[in-house]
Amino acid sequence: MDIVKAATKWAKAEIVSAQIFMFFGVLFLLSSAGFWQLGKTELAQALIYPMLGAGALLVAAGLGFYSSNRTRLANFEPDYKANSETFIESEIDRTKRTIKSYENIAFKVFPAIIVVAALLIFFIDSPFWRAVNIAVIGFFAVLILLDSRAHGRTKVYHEQLKSVKKERN
Repeated sequence: MDIVKAATKWAKAEIVSAQIFMFFGVLFLLSSAGFWQLGKTELAQALIYPMLGAGALLVAAGLGFYSSNRTRLANFEPDYKANSETFIESEIDRTKRTIKSYENIAFKVFPAIIVVAALLIFFIDSPFWRAVNIAVIGFFAVLILLDSRAHGRTKVYHEQLKSVKKERN
């Protein structure tokens, strides 16, 4: 198995995922503009700034992921050629940490935040704070959706790395 091709395939999929982050961010920004132009109720007016903030965060996260994975993509082949064993070990360690962080944060913390935000909607009378909780639910739902896909890709890539390491030993 050509591990550089596997790494490249993984990084390209992460770049597409980053673009999807930005796409959802733009959707949040457009919804903010829609609430600004068309919102007649208090809640619709209150959604303008929370949706704007969530959209900006998603776009910023997407840009960061895009940039970091573009850089990583360019470095795979030179790093592998410089020292293939070190490259494989560092990628195994990195993917292991990434998988663990997805399992802890994306699949435990984010759902807990959504539950708390959903409960707060029922107990808060202020349209602004309800709007904030609605935006939080949407924001973290997008994160869970995209992170679950990234988690799956990272697990597959991690297994490929481990099998290459096993073949070499």
